[in-house]
Amino acid sequence: MEKKFKSGFIAIIGRPNVGKSTFMNQVIGQKIAIMSDKPQTTRNKIQGVLTEEDAQLVFIDTPGIHKPKHRLGDFMVRSAENTLNEVDAILFMINAKEGYGRGDQYILDLLQKVNRPVFLVINKIDLVHPDDLFPLIEQYRKKHDFEEIIPISALEGNNVTHLLQVLKSHIPEGPQYYPEEQITDHPERFVITELIREKVLHLTKEEVPHSITVVLENIEQRDSGKLLIQAMIITERNTQKGILIGKQGSMLKSIGKKARQDIEALLGSKVYLELWVKVKKDWRNKESQLQEYGYRQDDY
Repeated sequence: MEKKFKSGFIAIIGRPNVGKSTFMNQVIGQKIAIMSDKPQTTRNKIQGVLTEEDAQLVFIDTPGIHKPKHRLGDFMVRSAENTLNEVDAILFMINAKEGYGRGDQYILDLLQKVNRPVFLVINKIDLVHPDDLFPLIEQYRKKHDFEEIIPISALEGNNVTHLLQVLKSHIPEGPQYYPEEQITDHPERFVITELIREKVLHLTKEEVPHSITVVLENIEQRDSGKLLIQAMIITERNTQKGILIGKQGSMLKSIGKKARQDIEALLGSKVYLELWVKVKKDWRNKESQLQEYGYRQDDY
């Protein structure tokens, strides 16, 4: 008898900085979602595809749900909320160390309106004593009728295999939506810009990271065999441009060097990376520029 194949779409939802992108990268086995200790790192819905012999799980890493402060924030929150009615299951992820917060209640209220199985995933258990998990589990058990509550460490990989087995038991029979070797629905161009943005998040001061976006201007094969990639870092103020460039271009060189290493690992090819910085005042509040940079109304 032929073994039945299962497939399903699973949304990962939660407050900013609970480890959604870390979990996605752990499951897929490759970096497709950028990571940072700064909240609101993820801006677009990113799909990670895990294909096994008997199932295909398509994870959707959503932007962290937060109180929006600009049009870009509105885009991010609507993008996350609308995902909930398009999937087969939902992982509501919380941070074991931080516990219950006001932002969690907003998400719990959203989940009351959704007719999908919801799993509570308590992440970062490597940062707390096991005894501290029991009161947290009881607290959340009273707040929502979760399908199951599963503690994990996305960073260490603890209990992630068990979570995947549980999900496979809940998703329906279905086709293989993506080829076996495909690990994300986003084109390489998108991942390249995200890797550059990640390095800005890691290397620059607090006031810079969330006011930038990265636009890929050009990618072409050179006679030397190297890929030439040219990208523009967009920011909102001249002072931020100065920080991004650094003394004698030192910051921009550091961003480029670290990004190039990740891009070469992604593409399996030597890369020559050229970066520029351009100021576009208040771009996060301008509809035309949000659309130009890939944050489109039809995405939510």
